[in-house]
Amino acid sequence: MTTSTSCEGCRAADATAFAIPFTMAFQPIVDLAGGRIWGYEALVRGLGGEGAHQVLSQVNKQNRYAFDQACRVKAVELAARQLGDQHSKLSINFMPNAVYEPAACIRATLAAASRMQFDTSRLMFEFTENENIVDVAHVQHIVEEYRRMGFTTALDDFGAGYAGLSLLARFQTDLIKIDMELVRDIDSSRVKQAIVRSLVSLARELNIFLLAEGVETEAELRMLRSAGIDLFQGYYFAKPRLEAFTTLAELTHKAA
Repeated sequence: MTTSTSCEGCRAADATAFAIPFTMAFQPIVDLAGGRIWGYEALVRGLGGEGAHQVLSQVNKQNRYAFDQACRVKAVELAARQLGDQHSKLSINFMPNAVYEPAACIRATLAAASRMQFDTSRLMFEFTENENIVDVAHVQHIVEEYRRMGFTTALDDFGAGYAGLSLLARFQTDLIKIDMELVRDIDSSRVKQAIVRSLVSLARELNIFLLAEGVETEAELRMLRSAGIDLFQGYYFAKPRLEAFTTLAELTHKAA
């Protein structure tokens, strides 16, 4: 799609005109080594708490550009108004196939951050390996441009999607989120333990941070900590909260 056509799509499509209007829930990312909340991931939800799948099922080729940008703006606005921590990251998911040109598609986000006085160096953009990426070179361009602009970049659901290591060979994000399927019951799986330890070694070699997502039990956490991982996300610490941010004191298990 050409830039002019895509711009027109952003202007013409009303991303809020859905049967299920959307907002954001926020789940903390915990840094156990630092004893702090490292950041929060913004997760799309319906205004009544409807799940991401119900909202995303309404996204199509006609409204995906506007929807992607509206999600970013909503996340920034809510974080600027309610997030008391002035240092934690705000992680926003983006659809690579809904970004035609990084510099153009980031304008609405930057305008919202400026209006709300939100420091853009705190923004992290993550894309999922589960999305069928049509043009890998285009995604590489997006990641490189976002890093040039001072944003943190992340590859979500690593180990569960279409490309795996082949994506990593083409370009490197600042952070990799290990998919919850590798995390689940890792304490009782020697195979998963071996895979994660290999990922830790690889990440250190490439100077990439690792985050284990979907942590639900103390046994999983202990195993992942022993493998050398410091960043965690999951129900063990806190569930996503609709339009609200879990504080360090409110964590189910403290980051200490």
